[in-house]
Amino acid sequence: MLSKSISTIGILLFFISACSVASSNMTPPLPTAKTSETDLKKTAARVNDRDITVAELKRAETVLMAGRPDLQIPPYLQKEFEKQALNQLIGAELLFQAGQRLAVKDLDKRTDAKLAKIKGGFPDAKEYDKALQRIGMNEKMLHDSTRRELVIANFIDTNISPKITVSDEEIKKFYEQNPDKFRQPEQIRASHILIGVDGKAGVEEKKIARDKAEKLRKELLAGADFVKLAKENSTCPSSRQGGDLGYFSKGKMDPKFEQAAFALEPGGLSNVVETRFGYHIIKLLNRKKAETVSLAEAREKIEDYLRTQKTNVAIGDFVGEARKSAKVDVLLP
Repeated sequence: MLSKSISTIGILLFFISACSVASSNMTPPLPTAKTSETDLKKTAARVNDRDITVAELKRAETVLMAGRPDLQIPPYLQKEFEKQALNQLIGAELLFQAGQRLAVKDLDKRTDAKLAKIKGGFPDAKEYDKALQRIGMNEKMLHDSTRRELVIANFIDTNISPKITVSDEEIKKFYEQNPDKFRQPEQIRASHILIGVDGKAGVEEKKIARDKAEKLRKELLAGADFVKLAKENSTCPSSRQGGDLGYFSKGKMDPKFEQAAFALEPGGLSNVVETRFGYHIIKLLNRKKAETVSLAEAREKIEDYLRTQKTNVAIGDFVGEARKSAKVDVLLP
């Protein structure tokens, strides 16, 4: 959805701790020079009476890059990329302004609850602060962004989503026309204990982390409870689930982690595995063979997908119409 592209949902892509084995380096390689503090305060666009600053635009560009950490934007496409980000910000602002006309029940409570959930996804306050700093935000700005997201979501849920329908025929047609999407590759379910260490850490710091991982592995081989040790020692957010990472297929995890995990038999325990996130002890919980998912099994996901696609189109249509009657001034050259 357009609203999710620039709202807190997009920003939260940065709130994936570096210990998540499925993530890559989340710092986007934008090919632009550092923008001065004065320029950041300048107005990039004005939507009715509300200014969108250059600082907001830079954050939007960062958010858009978050989902494509390996993507490089060449200099000659930078202006086009900037234009796309600004257009999405303008669209989000139009949605927000429309959403402000509707009452949102318990908005303050819901905002606080969402912020608490965000914070709870970090190992500690230090990592949370680092994530905020990386996108040039403070806690108040995140609070305001979260509040805006809820206002926009309420507008979409109230005025757009109820009009979206997906028929059984559309679901069946999508299933029949996209057979490759329903061939499920082999999957495994694994848990891990991560002793995180920065990739730039020195030899001694890495040795301490590895020694701790080796010690924990010996305890596990001696009969210690994996879930308990994961909750007490792992530096990954999955520690809250006893290290459980759920099911995943090949190509989803760090290559070294994946190679070790897929080589295990159910119930098996890996040696200590080193990745860019630190040192892992992996336990294989289950394995699913490759299979073709039936229409009955896929129906709900297909419906959700088609509903989302239609909702995206409807949101785009709304923004297009709203922009016609709004006073929108783009002030960037």
